[in-house]
Amino acid sequence: MNKITNVLLTLALGGFLATSAFAQTSTSPSQPAPNQPAPNKPLAGPNGHDPGHPRVNQVDNRLENQQDRIKQGLKNGTLTNQEAHQLYRKDQRIATQERKDMAANGGHLTKQEQKQMNKELNHNSKKIYKEKHGQ
Repeated sequence: MNKITNVLLTLALGGFLATSAFAQTSTSPSQPAPNQPAPNKPLAGPNGHDPGHPRVNQVDNRLENQQDRIKQGLKNGTLTNQEAHQLYRKDQRIATQERKDMAANGGHLTKQEQKQMNKELNHNSKKIYKEKHGQ
């Protein structure tokens, strides 16, 4: 059982981290990609964003918190591997949308994009709670 859990966690987090790393790469080392800040303003955040941008940080912190809650549920047995995988995938879809929105806005999120992501994160958070508590 632990081996299956570890494999699922590795796959879920590996995909999440791989797509984050992909979002940080540019098309050419000498020229920044379109909609990217100038080379003298490096993107230092874990998802390739401005670490001081509050909307991006807020969404990233929520995603990280939900990932931790799913891991904890797997560890203590309140979530099955299948439930955890489905919950990871939902959060991964939000993270993918976040990267797309950030790419379109020079590494930032608009208030409307943040509002939509928070709505989706709220839905996923409730789903995590229900799955962990057998409701």
